[in-house]
Amino acid sequence: MSLFDAYSICEIGKDAAGVAGNIFAFGLFVSPIPTFRRIIRNGSTEMFSGLPYIYSLLNCLICLWYGSPLISPDNLLVTTVNSIGAAFQLVYITLFLMHAEKARKVRMVGLLLAVLGMFVIILVGSLQIDDTTMRRMFVGFLSCASLISMFASPLFIIKLVIRTKSVEFMPFYLSLSTFLMSASFFLYGFLSDDAFIYVPNGIGTVLGMIQLVLYFYYKSSSREVSTEPLIMSYE
Repeated sequence: MSLFDAYSICEIGKDAAGVAGNIFAFGLFVSPIPTFRRIIRNGSTEMFSGLPYIYSLLNCLICLWYGSPLISPDNLLVTTVNSIGAAFQLVYITLFLMHAEKARKVRMVGLLLAVLGMFVIILVGSLQIDDTTMRRMFVGFLSCASLISMFASPLFIIKLVIRTKSVEFMPFYLSLSTFLMSASFFLYGFLSDDAFIYVPNGIGTVLGMIQLVLYFYYKSSSREVSTEPLIMSYE
């Protein structure tokens, strides 16, 4: 096999992994829909928090900027997935604001403006860096840190599952989508030789795998408990 053939196979594998990552990410983006159906039906945000959508928007915007041609060429699939993600988060934030109480609405608007302001500062600040390599490193470190913190958020759920021995608060399809998306973009970043992509997604892959293992373990344990005969004693 010639060097050109090996390069061509690598490029095809990279594109395939990126497309797969976009598809699996869609599963993550639509996962809050049941929550917002309930919010719309009840006309209230109840005890739900809008912070995850604000933070997800910032993460998508930073990663979108990293994938843009001005920062890193040949990362179009990173731009597409985060563009779609940002659009979803904006829709969720808008719906949340429409049904939130006044105090929460004011707080959410303040946080949204802060996030947009922060992104503008990152965008303008990075464009002031003339050296393209340094510019890429600057935005890359920010996107990497943002992704790692996002992937680390399920640690609370993992701890809760172990403590309660119940998978009630860890939806299977959400965990599966997280694992598949992270694994796809880990492969995409690895084939691109882009540490800012494969490092955070490698961490996300491991955490997603842990969630799936815990899900099947505690799901099977709960089934065993439910199938045990009930022994009633009368005293």
